[in-house]
Amino acid sequence: MNLIAQLEAEQIAALGKEIPDFKAGDTIRVGYKVTEGSRSRVQMYEGVCISRKNGSGIAGSFTVRKISFGEGVERVFPLFSTNIDSITVVRRGRVRRAKLYYLRARRGKSARIAEDAHYKPKKA
Repeated sequence: MNLIAQLEAEQIAALGKEIPDFKAGDTIRVGYKVTEGSRSRVQMYEGVCISRKNGSGIAGSFTVRKISFGEGVERVFPLFSTNIDSITVVRRGRVRRAKLYYLRARRGKSARIAEDAHYKPKKA
């Protein structure tokens, strides 16, 4: 293992976060810490993961898209952000692409993603 990968592994271990196995097409719920004045709370952001960048390393990020009041809203989350409280997978999607940017142009039934009933988790 080279030096950079070793340092990255140490940083991830020091954070102690449990990141579930998810990919593009999965519907996920992200608990994000929001600070308003002196108070802090956890706000849930639920939508379809349309992309993952930089794998599962320390620099990894993912984009979540949801429809809010008839308008498409996308948000990019750093994978190992200290502001992320939790990530839960709501349902697994069966897709054949790594980036689902085509969903931006679709509405209604054509934007649906089939559920993956026979999901097998990755070997750790």
